[in-house]
Amino acid sequence: MRLRQLFVIGLALSLLGIGVPAWSADDPRGCDDLMAADTPAYVVCRWMATPEEAAEIARFWLDDDGRNMRDSGPMNPIVIDCTEDGAQCATDSEGDGEMHDVGSPDVEGSEDGGEPECPTAEPCFVDPDEVTGAALKQAAETPAGQAVKAAAANGMRVWIDTELADDHQAGKLADTAKKIAALAAQPGVAGIRFSSGLGYNQTFATAEELDAFVLSAATTLRKLAPGKKLAVQTAVPALGCGADEECKKALTAKRPLPDPDRVGAWLAQGLVDQLSLDGGHFATEYATWGIDAATAQRNQWIQVRARAWDAYAQIAAEDTGFAAPGGSGLTAEQATKTITERVAAPLQDDAAETVTLWTRWQDAQGRVSRVSGEKWAANPTWDQLKKLTAVRARLATLYDPVTPEVDVATDLKSLSEIFGQLYVRTA
Repeated sequence: MRLRQLFVIGLALSLLGIGVPAWSADDPRGCDDLMAADTPAYVVCRWMATPEEAAEIARFWLDDDGRNMRDSGPMNPIVIDCTEDGAQCATDSEGDGEMHDVGSPDVEGSEDGGEPECPTAEPCFVDPDEVTGAALKQAAETPAGQAVKAAAANGMRVWIDTELADDHQAGKLADTAKKIAALAAQPGVAGIRFSSGLGYNQTFATAEELDAFVLSAATTLRKLAPGKKLAVQTAVPALGCGADEECKKALTAKRPLPDPDRVGAWLAQGLVDQLSLDGGHFATEYATWGIDAATAQRNQWIQVRARAWDAYAQIAAEDTGFAAPGGSGLTAEQATKTITERVAAPLQDDAAETVTLWTRWQDAQGRVSRVSGEKWAANPTWDQLKKLTAVRARLATLYDPVTPEVDVATDLKSLSEIFGQLYVRTA
């Protein structure tokens, strides 16, 4: 991330006509020889102090049994006597009012340095006034809670995937959010995705309603589930138009709520920590303007980079196109090509940091769409996905524990062979 920032800064300076000094090979402060041969040219190694200067600095402090270090002891502390006339001292500070040794527990039951102790069998960091112990226990026993436990046991990073938009509209967001917070407090949960298709579906009629929901949901969950990441999923069709103004105008009129500036504001305000962008519309939405799916995808990621959304949040690509009724019918060659275009490309374009693939879902009529064969049987697409071990941590999928393929334990063991992250759906 730091190298990317350095590169962007260097590029910006060059566009502004500001020169960046180049260090020659014989520069005594240069240390490029310590870097790998495939290090990009814009990454430069330079000693803050040469090895010789570092040795001199060390000798200065260590000679004569460290006399200079001892002589440089702490400055005279600033002491305030609260008994003096005119002195004002706070009387409502936290703590027990007693002195403690450095590193000793601040409160009974805490660990080194004052961190609250957290038994591995219990969830941590919840407000007992908001999420009770009974609620935590009840959440752990639900299908979603059991899926969280199984996923964590298989080394997967877990998100709770829920939909709070309807609850918000019905005035029930606070009650539902407490249940979600109890699930999110289970060990192994990194965050909560609180809405999908945000602004793209028909839940909200106006931009004001949409913004009010995002603010309310984020504020409520920050309070109930402190420390957990918050995510949303949507599609922003205008991003795929590239420089075609007619395309942007038409798609903005068609889908006015998921406006790029509005979505970017959610990120800049810190309301959302992860944004997943769906790509299901790439194949059909842009035909009128002669923009194919690959170009639309490329346009989107260029726009995302240009808007620097990744400076505020993690950006993810989401794809439902690998699954089909009964299982993927792609050949090995077709699967490789599709993975290259829709998994590798977003990652290599350096815009999306993770890719979420829908691997299984069941419609209202009970028909199941899968990527693998039935009961996780192998097929060419599943086999090709298994080869992506180098990017496992960047691959995610969704799982509904209410409608398992086999059972929760078997399902999550199979999914963990490909995916490093899991979105556990709630009823």
